Amino acid sequence: MIRFVIALAALFLPAGVVAQAASPDPESPRPIDIHDTVWLEELTWMEVRDLMRTGVGTVLIPTGGIEQNGPYLALGKHNVILRATMDAVARKLGDALVAPIVPFVPEGAIDPPSGHMRYPGTVSVTEETFRAILFDVARSMKTHGFAHVILLGDSGSNRDGMSAVAEELAEEWEGSSTRIHYVPEYYTFDSGGWVANRGIEEVDEGLHDDVRHSAIMMLVDPTSVRMEERIRAGNFSINSVELSPLGATLELARGLVDAQADATAEAIRRRRGGGS
Repeated sequence: MIRFVIALAALFLPAGVVAQAASPDPESPRPIDIHDTVWLEELTWMEVRDLMRTGVGTVLIPTGGIEQNGPYLALGKHNVILRATMDAVARKLGDALVAPIVPFVPEGAIDPPSGHMRYPGTVSVTEETFRAILFDVARSMKTHGFAHVILLGDSGSNRDGMSAVAEELAEEWEGSSTRIHYVPEYYTFDSGGWVANRGIEEVDEGLHDDVRHSAIMMLVDPTSVRMEERIRAGNFSINSVELSPLGATLELARGLVDAQADATAEAIRRRRGGGS
């Protein structure tokens, strides 16, 4: 009977009225425990609400890319890496969540193609579009009440846009309870130096790939670096560095992620003003 009434109402009421009437009370109690994840898209709205009420007031907005990365790495290299690094940064902060990775970034002109757009599979957007996405995502987070909105990027082409958006929104939000920060320290972390200090000497092969990228991607998903295919072909190395045995490379990746997350979390704490 109830279903019949709802269906009948849908025929005569303006669009959206039935959906609004059926929407839950924002104060509805959460019926189950909170799932252990820092990723916003993996949480329910009730979980996000209750986490924020316990003091989770920072949200990270990471930007990646879909671009050519040599013959071995999946196009989503930066997005794969961010799955590891952003999880680590948020957990080190202890009071942060991670917004969905923004995969659409400037990768070159579309027509005629330039930069990475010269290679099949790359997805590019204009700088204007990229910034518009960041504006809307950041403003969404402000609406939900986050005190600190953090922009970070794993690709160099993203930096100017993130910096400009943070600067404009900082002015727009002046006097409000939400602050926005662009944190370049994530990208400028000297991963090459960190790797070299472990006795690993790379010889650049010009493949838009290196030990840092390959190792962290293997930590997330070995198929993203075509591990098995490369082993069969006898070229499971990058920049003259062997990537086997797997255990050693994964251990390197864990240390690298931890070090970069430490540096990034500390930079975020400074922007927030200590422990706030």
